Amino acid sequence: MNRAVRTVSILVFIFSSVALVFAQEKPDLETISRIRYEGFHNSQVMQFATGLMDSIGERLTGSPNMKRANEWTRDQFTAMGLSNSHLEAWGPFGRGWANQYVNVRMTSPDIAPLLVYAKAWTPGTNGAVSGKCIRVVIDDKKDFDKYKGKLAGMIVIAGADIEANPITEAPSKRLSDDDLAKIADYSIASEHAFRFADYLKRQQFVKELNQFFADEKVLAVIDHSRQTSGGGTVFVQSGGSYKTGETTTVPQLTMALEHWTRIARLLQQKKDVTLELNVNNTFYDDDPMQYDTIAEIPGTDKKDEVVMLGAHLDSWHAGTGATDNGAGTIVMMEAMRILKALDVKPRRTIRIGLWSGEEEGLLGSQGYVEHHFGSRPPMDEPGMKGVPTLLRREAGAVTVKPEQAKVSAYFNVDNGTGKIRGIYLQENAAVAPIFEAWIKPFRDLGMTTMTMRNTGGTDHLSFDAVGIPGFQFIQDPLEYETRTHHSNMDVYDRLQPDDLKQISVIVASFVYEAAQRDQMLPRKPIEGPLPREEEKKDGQ
Repeated sequence: MNRAVRTVSILVFIFSSVALVFAQEKPDLETISRIRYEGFHNSQVMQFATGLMDSIGERLTGSPNMKRANEWTRDQFTAMGLSNSHLEAWGPFGRGWANQYVNVRMTSPDIAPLLVYAKAWTPGTNGAVSGKCIRVVIDDKKDFDKYKGKLAGMIVIAGADIEANPITEAPSKRLSDDDLAKIADYSIASEHAFRFADYLKRQQFVKELNQFFADEKVLAVIDHSRQTSGGGTVFVQSGGSYKTGETTTVPQLTMALEHWTRIARLLQQKKDVTLELNVNNTFYDDDPMQYDTIAEIPGTDKKDEVVMLGAHLDSWHAGTGATDNGAGTIVMMEAMRILKALDVKPRRTIRIGLWSGEEEGLLGSQGYVEHHFGSRPPMDEPGMKGVPTLLRREAGAVTVKPEQAKVSAYFNVDNGTGKIRGIYLQENAAVAPIFEAWIKPFRDLGMTTMTMRNTGGTDHLSFDAVGIPGFQFIQDPLEYETRTHHSNMDVYDRLQPDDLKQISVIVASFVYEAAQRDQMLPRKPIEGPLPREEEKKDGQ
């Protein structure tokens, strides 16, 4: 028996007893056929794509473009005929930021333009500046002493040695049957799970490093893109904090790998390297709050109950946020358009949420969930003041609000432009027989797989944390990790129109089926609080 067959057999065995508890799910095939026709023959998903990615562009939380994207999506929903289309505030977030101009070139020993991007929430150069380069490798505070008194007026070329290795594997791939079988196998949680204390420690070191560079009066800091990239793909995120009062004072940039290694080799050869930099960045302090875009299709006999779908609207700034997560945004918009175009009359209200602040820690969806559905107590530890604690089980038990009981499910898309191949059950075995029935009409489109696994890193976790069934779909990776995720190449041209149509149709159908069921989707227990890490240590 091959792996795929064995995995399917095991899943059938596990879920068969659960299936007996539920009446036979009978998908509305007539409506699904209409959804498929509208989504495949009259799609507007790529019109949404050019409106969001080409006309608006990057959408860093707090930037003017983020505000434009909120207003544009709200107006698009109004034009569709959706109800209660509005922006809902969360926060305070902190400082907005945007880059207007970057030009970096080598002026000695050669004259050459360099491919470089400004790091978010770092200042500009206040005009063109020139300086000599110095190589710096700092892994720990103990390394500070090596460079004290040596960096003033210098451009720091930061980071360990790296090689621009050839790409020997295809940068784009779809999930094979064996890949799907592996995903379907449940993976028991490792003891080496993510520790938030380690994350805070790393964040503290970044603050200390930024302060060290400021104290040493360096001209700028330039690091390199990650080793998996190359050929002009540059992965860029932040270099400083968005929090008011914590802004770094040193310009920081990320350079294309091959350009950075040239400078590093020249410095290793004891040659003087001089760069000219001109970086124009702007901070925005006019509104500390940020916004989610919300709209609805009202329900009928069960209109006080809700089915939600959503995606994060924000992005990083080097590209136009096409696959992360413009793709998720436009397929959710298209799913709502399809349902509205068909003039469906759902029993439950169908509500879409497009979240900001996801890239900074699921902040927008956490803010929405805490306002409407439930929360955990605040934490006063350094780095946690004013930060949502919904996903920090060590903060204490969840307190739910009355609206929580009225939400049947939340469906999320945030893994790029690749088509849907299945769904993560998020350890909710009771939904398996329901989703099995809903998947069947889409097996011809490649959707075949369910897994009991959790998947993390995106906004369904905010809903899952308060006991609302929250789900993320399994998607073909394509170029997500190798080319587009948080990179300058995350642009419209990397989107796959046929895949996006497939996603839109499947999401619209799942949402519609959830809205029509006699019962809401079954729930799993809310995860209880964990002892704080220092308490665990004391108790050992």
